[in-house]
Amino acid sequence: MRTHTGERPFTCAVCGERFTQQQNLTRHTRVHTGEKPFGCDVCAKRFTQQGDLKRHMTVHTREKSFVCDLCGKEFYQKKHFKAHMRVHRGDKLFGCDVCGKTFNRKAHVVTHRRIHTGEKPFGCDVCGKKFNRKTHLKTHTRVHTGEKPYDCDLCGKKFVHQHDLKIHIGVHTGEKQFVCGICGKSFTQQGSLKRHMGVHTGEKPFACAVCYKTFTQQGSLNRHMRTHAE
Repeated sequence: MRTHTGERPFTCAVCGERFTQQQNLTRHTRVHTGEKPFGCDVCAKRFTQQGDLKRHMTVHTREKSFVCDLCGKEFYQKKHFKAHMRVHRGDKLFGCDVCGKTFNRKAHVVTHRRIHTGEKPFGCDVCGKKFNRKTHLKTHTRVHTGEKPYDCDLCGKKFVHQHDLKIHIGVHTGEKQFVCGICGKSFTQQGSLKRHMGVHTGEKPFACAVCYKTFTQQGSLNRHMRTHAE
């Protein structure tokens, strides 16, 4: 009956989120405690919910039963297939009750709402820093482990973030994806574009500690410092 009445008598003592059933609250609290009682027999990876373990097992069986007729993309799980189909239809069924922004997956709404609530349920075991997304925590842990999973096929250089690898590839291909909106000059790196903007804005954030002359780039300041050393 609570489904119809909207009554949610079970409240999380940590974040205040409310639930219609005790078992839903029990599952939710594992987000805060980190408890993962369901373990994979193949790779020992653990999960907070039995359903997540069941879906994970398809990774080992490599079974992709759901195929999109429009683009041919295959999926392990029916829910991912259904969510994918909404992308083709342009459906956005789930809305944020705070700002009204809409999404094609309910999980995306849950993640989005943390922008408004400030909730950060994912904490780093090493330094305690908290994040509102599990993926952000996963990326952060590489600061401690030194892991760099994205490597360049051309020179072997490794990166923590996939985005950094994409930017680096421009060094080899010559692609200049960062374009100045004022003069149209393009650059391989965002940092180079940012430094270039000083030409237009007149901003000179790098100052000489000896004579207080200012420069648009760090390199120009370094060269200038040699005049004082001579």
